[in-house]
Amino acid sequence: MILVLIENEGQPTLVLDSVSGGSCPSKATIHGKTVIVTGANTGIGKETARELARRGGRIILACRDLDKCEAAAKEIRGDTLNHHVDARRLDLASLTSIRAFAKKIVEEEERVDVLINNAAVMRCPHWTTEDGFEMQLGVNHLGHFLLTNLLLEKLKASGASRVINVSSLAHVAGRVDLEDLNWERRPYEAKAAYCQSKLAVVLFTRELSRRLEGTLVTANSLHPGVASTELGRHTGMHKSIFSSTVLGPFFWLLVKTPKLAAQPSVYLAVAPELSGVSGKYFDAFRQKDPAPEAQDDEAAQKLWARSAGLVGLEEAQAQAPAPKAVPPGKVTDAQSS
Repeated sequence: MILVLIENEGQPTLVLDSVSGGSCPSKATIHGKTVIVTGANTGIGKETARELARRGGRIILACRDLDKCEAAAKEIRGDTLNHHVDARRLDLASLTSIRAFAKKIVEEEERVDVLINNAAVMRCPHWTTEDGFEMQLGVNHLGHFLLTNLLLEKLKASGASRVINVSSLAHVAGRVDLEDLNWERRPYEAKAAYCQSKLAVVLFTRELSRRLEGTLVTANSLHPGVASTELGRHTGMHKSIFSSTVLGPFFWLLVKTPKLAAQPSVYLAVAPELSGVSGKYFDAFRQKDPAPEAQDDEAAQKLWARSAGLVGLEEAQAQAPAPKAVPPGKVTDAQSS
């Protein structure tokens, strides 16, 4: 275990984080199943896609940079000898791109069995998305919120499907300000904005699970552990002399590799024992209670309504009855291309 200090709006929070966990304890394969992984050209997402490809699934890498995405898909195909690994462009900072991606998936894919909302930005400058949302909220929460809702009917039609939302331990320091989600009234604080976005992910998962009751689709969130990836490129740790010389050596001894940090997502995607488990938060492979703020059902419902309004989502889309499920194993022409 490692003691992590998370500071949000000047208030420090000490939390314990697991640096262990090892490989996914489940050996289940996913032949005949289709998995979408966002942000899969690097880091945790890439390693998640690689492991799921190794287990026999049809994997769709969804990334902003198509060249990097195609390079990652080619690498994974060569490494796993699984030729059903494809690259698709998805810019989570653009509602237009999200809708175009979802439309193509709905039209061309026979099924979607697992959606892993992995992509994220962390502590970037005060940037905004194409649609004017604060970047961390826009990519980490709103983009995945819209994507998931647009794919819900396909997920329902595929039977016992799973939505996996990658959050962070940082959610414990988060505070969702429904009156100023996009930091238009407050002085911008990158750390607080990141924590807010990750708390929003857990609240979204909770409300999504509630709305999916009566279907075969489950939704869970997770903290993958502190990992050495490109996600932290805006934190400035490598630019600080104190951090790089004093804290750096200890940090690199304690963080997970992307491969290890990908294992919780793999576990939630494949483990038979998690069939029917929904609305939960996992720290590595262990189910645990998230922060009290993340267990507030009223806040989750209000955030859903606010998010739906921001992305232009019709409420009826999330309430439509589940269509007839398609059994796994059938490969269409689109899948084999």
